[in-house]
Amino acid sequence: MIKLLRIDDRLVHGQVALTWTPAVGAECLVVANDKVAKDDFLKMTMNLAKPANAKLLIKSIADTVTFLSDERAKPMKILVLVNSVQDAAALAHALPEVRSINFGGIRAREGARAISKAFTVTDAEVALIRDLLAKGIELEVRQVPTDEPRSIETLL
Repeated sequence: MIKLLRIDDRLVHGQVALTWTPAVGAECLVVANDKVAKDDFLKMTMNLAKPANAKLLIKSIADTVTFLSDERAKPMKILVLVNSVQDAAALAHALPEVRSINFGGIRAREGARAISKAFTVTDAEVALIRDLLAKGIELEVRQVPTDEPRSIETLL
């Protein structure tokens, strides 16, 4: 069902539409984000960026958990997009089928340090990452599908 859970602060954009969606065979993109779920303008911009052959759902984190827990979602091929380590961790804790998380990109910001050319983390996020690793969840850093996946553990 969940083909990929990706952390990317841009959520839906060209990289996701043109490379990740076909690479994982996703037919549905789920943007899991409390802010976007309440903002009609952001929803419209996400719809403009989505691939033509994929459905786009925009839900709060809680509604995403409900949707992905529903038996009717099980046959779907879903790419889940979040824009923070915190949201990815919340989904991973609530959904046992999340066994892997792709760290795609979070740009430079105050209080964060770079662990790759496209991903920065804060100390609080490092603690969440270590918790996810302790639960046995695979955490890979990779911007596009053709990049060599790197374990986040080696970059901390």
